[in-house]
Amino acid sequence: MSSLMSSSMLFNVTTFSYMISMVIFFAFVATKNRAVGLTASCAAYFGFVIQTTAIILRWKESYALGHGHAPLSNLYESVVFFSWTIILIYGLIELKYKYRIIGAFVVPFAFLGMSWAQLRLDSGIEPLVPALQSNWLLYHVITCFLGYAAFAVACGISIMYLIKAKHEESAGNSPAGGILASFPPCKVLDDLNYRAIMIGFPLLTLGIVTGAAWANYAWGTYWSWDPKETWSLIVWFVYAAFLHARITRGWVGKRAAILSIVGFAATIFCYLGVNLFLSGLHSYGR
Repeated sequence: MSSLMSSSMLFNVTTFSYMISMVIFFAFVATKNRAVGLTASCAAYFGFVIQTTAIILRWKESYALGHGHAPLSNLYESVVFFSWTIILIYGLIELKYKYRIIGAFVVPFAFLGMSWAQLRLDSGIEPLVPALQSNWLLYHVITCFLGYAAFAVACGISIMYLIKAKHEESAGNSPAGGILASFPPCKVLDDLNYRAIMIGFPLLTLGIVTGAAWANYAWGTYWSWDPKETWSLIVWFVYAAFLHARITRGWVGKRAAILSIVGFAATIFCYLGVNLFLSGLHSYGR
């Protein structure tokens, strides 16, 4: 029981860390103070390390209870993992491109996910249903959620783009002042949106392929037009359309940003809406 308390406590610490990071990021947007920005990033990374530890602990707890499976089997565990992947992808992009302010528009996704998981979802560790007893579970869930996280980052960047572009339209050629002065240029935001989706799309594709292989293992068919499968295909087509329009027709700027946000909305419905509102073969993931 003390071990159970440990992972639960660490997930609470994670949620608090992401909340603190989010608040400090908002202060960073307002003050443009580099030390404030560094503190915000450190709070997010601290939460990430604690969350990583908690996920490993929960995995050990599963074995201690005799279930012995990765903590990716129900809605609580998947939301926690989704939050973890969001901070992972954000961290990689921040470290590579050095635009810390993106955290103000991405860390809130991780905080909201953790808050919902901690406050509203059942955190009990249960034995796996037969359909989930496969290594395909690990491959499918990890690739899907890394893809989802990249789309979350792209959505945050797209929101920044639309805010900055709207200001530039209304202000003409005058340089952005105040809060918007700390935003990267629109061209950079547009490029980062594209790069994030270029990370997410292959991962989502892998997620769908591993999901089909897993479906064949569990149910004897690669594809059954289950609501989850259908919506995952819709999400895939949205992002495929984004990349096709970008590469062949030069879609950039506002249209690309809006399509990125629409794609993430479809992703969230595929992930949560289908689980909560539609019945199907994936309904065990509640």
